[in-house]
Amino acid sequence: MSTYLPTIKQLQYLVALHEHGHFGHAAEASFVSQSTLSAGIRELESLLGVTLVERSRRVVRFTPLGERVVAKAHRLLREAEELSDLVLASGKPLSGELRISVIPTIAPFMLPRILPRLRKDRPGLKLFLREETTDHALESLHHGRADCVLMALPFATGEIESAHIATDRLFVAFPKNDPRDPPDQVPPSMIDEGRLLMLEDGHCLKDHALAACNRPELRASATMIGTSLHTLVQMVDNGLGLTMLPEMAIDAGILRDTEVVARPLKGKTPGREIALIWRKNSPRGDEFRLLAEELRAG
Repeated sequence: MSTYLPTIKQLQYLVALHEHGHFGHAAEASFVSQSTLSAGIRELESLLGVTLVERSRRVVRFTPLGERVVAKAHRLLREAEELSDLVLASGKPLSGELRISVIPTIAPFMLPRILPRLRKDRPGLKLFLREETTDHALESLHHGRADCVLMALPFATGEIESAHIATDRLFVAFPKNDPRDPPDQVPPSMIDEGRLLMLEDGHCLKDHALAACNRPELRASATMIGTSLHTLVQMVDNGLGLTMLPEMAIDAGILRDTEVVARPLKGKTPGREIALIWRKNSPRGDEFRLLAEELRAG
């Protein structure tokens, strides 16, 4: 039986190094000096009697055993987080620290409307918000860096629980006076695949928009170039093509001061579901459901 057990701090340093691949960046993310983080990992290796990380001037490379230890460390840190969550859940609901990852196609349009009221009604709640693409947000959730995620469904999320917030319709946006401007809704058949501008990979809105159109050829033809919805709107405003926007972005004024018009996309499921998700069996599940109610009320 081992006489030495790694500390939580040492495992955190190891996971941070694996995530960032650079001692300086890992130390910055861990809010310690590079020497402190490096010493913590060396102490871990010394006490375990193994090499977990191969170091050189330019490259940080984990050994095969190091990769296995990191995978186990993620699980241990998540369990430690849930232990803390269990204690928090026994106190006053929606108080204390709460880390939320929010995807970029929701954060700038929904949060400004909701946060002022949430701060007023829940003064004991200390929110730490992190804007991340869907894939990165889910990774943060399952690795314990986020407590919950505000995102759009459907999407492959792994084992989670969720609470519905809203249904967000999709609109087709194109330059004013476009000759194909329909009076009401835009059927997917009217979308010119050669002019369709989409967000780059990593944004789930791209998948939701293409799925709502139910036209497989659009996936191959669409120009996936935009880094944000605001960028796409500017491109459309300058006559470079058309794009798809969620209703919440339009309601928030993303088309203000542009010559871009938008019409609802016609179809059986022309939209996405906004949801709050968290790890399955989290002891703070009831608290997250309460938070979802607060978000729905906003």
